[in-house]
Amino acid sequence: MGLLQRTIVLGVEYDGGAFHGFQSQAHAESVQDALEDAIGQVANERVRIVAAGRTDAGVHATGQVVSFRTSAERPLDAWRRGVSSLTPETIGIVWARATESFHARYDAVWRRYVYVYSDAPERPVIHRGLVAWCQSPLETEGMHAAAQCLVGEQDFSAFRAAGCQSKTPYRNVQAIGVARINGYVVIDITANAFLLHMVRNIAGALRAVGLGELGETDLGKLLSARDRSQAPPTAPPQGLYLVGVGYPGMDTPVRPPPVIA
Repeated sequence: MGLLQRTIVLGVEYDGGAFHGFQSQAHAESVQDALEDAIGQVANERVRIVAAGRTDAGVHATGQVVSFRTSAERPLDAWRRGVSSLTPETIGIVWARATESFHARYDAVWRRYVYVYSDAPERPVIHRGLVAWCQSPLETEGMHAAAQCLVGEQDFSAFRAAGCQSKTPYRNVQAIGVARINGYVVIDITANAFLLHMVRNIAGALRAVGLGELGETDLGKLLSARDRSQAPPTAPPQGLYLVGVGYPGMDTPVRPPPVIA
């Protein structure tokens, strides 16, 4: 009879600029590989993690959730502090929990992302890897109004990357808002799940609205056209943060990006 296994759940933050994405890659540094190496050292066995969101290269997380099965018995503080001590300084474990059964990806009922633009006249130097820069002022009220047509379960083909492997283009956007916080333009979006580059494509379209290149009703037209080639360019990755993930019966924190906290 094998050793009894349990599931460990970790809240993770990382600077995505240091990695070629979350998912393990053969010849590039990934968040997954760094985490699995550190967790394996604490557990004294090989582990395989699953994540709520597989963020792209350059995308940050303050509220990523990962889970793994292990037969190792460790205090929760050992998982949190021990794993953090063995990862690069660009990754940290924020919290740890133990449960009998949990899947970070399939049990999630919502994911929440925040996209941060600086529209200051000067290029952001200190925060250059933490926000995206727009060289002209953005009109946030129009951006917020335009974004409301995206709420609900709809076909998001117009905001889906060509390489997306999802079987369906339908996603349910539960809430989206645009506001100016601490001098930054912040797009806050929650959905059951997201297509490849969906948030960055929406952020690119909303930038065009904020600059007056698109009207407030044009996002709805793009959505109806279901044609990615008609939409504005994809926003860069450094402005995007995975800030929280929701699960039934589990209270997980939503952690805003440090630049707007």
